[in-house]
Order: sequence, then C-alpha cells, then structure tokens
Amino acid sequence: MSVVVVLLTALAAGTAALALGPWMRRVARVRSRWLSSGAHVLLAGALGSGAALLARSWPELVAFTVLALACALLAVIDLATYRLPDVIVGPTYVVFFSALTLAAAVDGDWDRLGRAAAGAGVVLVGYFVLAFVSPSGLGLGDVKFSGVLGGFLGWFGWQQVLLGTLAAFVLSACVAGTLLVTRRADRRTEFPFGPWMVAGAGIGALWVPGVLG
Repeated sequence: MSVVVVLLTALAAGTAALALGPWMRRVARVRSRWLSSGAHVLLAGALGSGAALLARSWPELVAFTVLALACALLAVIDLATYRLPDVIVGPTYVVFFSALTLAAAVDGDWDRLGRAAAGAGVVLVGYFVLAFVSPSGLGLGDVKFSGVLGGFLGWFGWQQVLLGTLAAFVLSACVAGTLLVTRRADRRTEFPFGPWMVAGAGIGALWVPGVLG
C-alpha cells in the first residue's frame, strides 16, 4: 500500500479508537489510568499503519485494520482489568474471517484462507492445553483471543504462526522477569498477557519478505 494509504489507515484506526473510547470504558467497568490515557488511540494508529503495510488488497486492508482496532482496545482493557471481553473478541472473529474470505475470493488464493483457519485452530488448541495445565498462567480470554491472532499469522505462513506465538511468551517472560528482579511485582502478581499476544503477532506478521527482509 502507498504512503498515503498507510497514513489514512492509521488516522482512520486512531479516530475509530477515539470514538469507541467511552464504550471501551463501559465494557471495562473499572476506573484506570490506562483507559483514560489515550493509549488505545495511539496504539490503534500504530497498528493501523502496520495493517496497511501488510495488506496487498482492499479486503486484506479491511481485515487487518479491524483486527488492529480490536487489538488496541483489548490490549488497553487487559492492562486495566486483566480481561479480554467476549463482546470485542467475538465480533472480531466474524468480521476478520469474513474479510479474509473476501480477500481469498478476490485473489483466488483459497490456500491462504485454509491455512489461516488451520492456524487459528492450532493456536487455539495450544492455548487451551496450556490454560488447562496452568490455569493461573492463562485465562479463557487469552485462549479465545489466541484463535483470531493465529488466523492472522496463518494467513502469512506457518513460520509466522510459530514466531508470533513464541514471541508473545518470550516478551511476557522478559517483562515479568524484569518486574520480579526489580521487586515491582512478586509471584502472586497478576500480569496481563493480551498486550504481549498482540506484540508477538506483530513481530510474527512483520517477518514477511519485503517488510523486515
């Protein structure tokens, strides 16, 4: 996508996040500086620009931008509440995979859609197993959210699925370890995992020839 499209997408995603701010705070049902900081607007803009860089067609741009907006809202809500609300995750699945289906139809590349669906299933099952083994480490919100990110990464390839998924755990472990070492947290402290899932997916998706090389 051109520089103009990248900038316009970033602006559109940020504006949408700004408009959804009051609704996001109602969904969160808590008072937190994260929810009033405007972080969701900046994050949506940044992720929106990434969506435009990755998209090769208009249906892909729609799919990635919708996911970018949802990720921005979910990451900030998770930082504030340690939850990933179904009211955002559920519709994101529907819109995201509907747009990917349209992209596959336009490009005639149904293999990518099949791989996206398979990636969603594999990552979802993997997260479910981890949550079952260690309920204190992952919540059901993380499990549900993992499927849409797995589908996003699967659209690009299995290497991206592996890298993006592992990156989330590595980033989370590094941050948690730093907080423990600096005594800003202990082993009983809750850590939001959603933001690191988003960051990991971003790293995995950007590992596409022509983007990071």
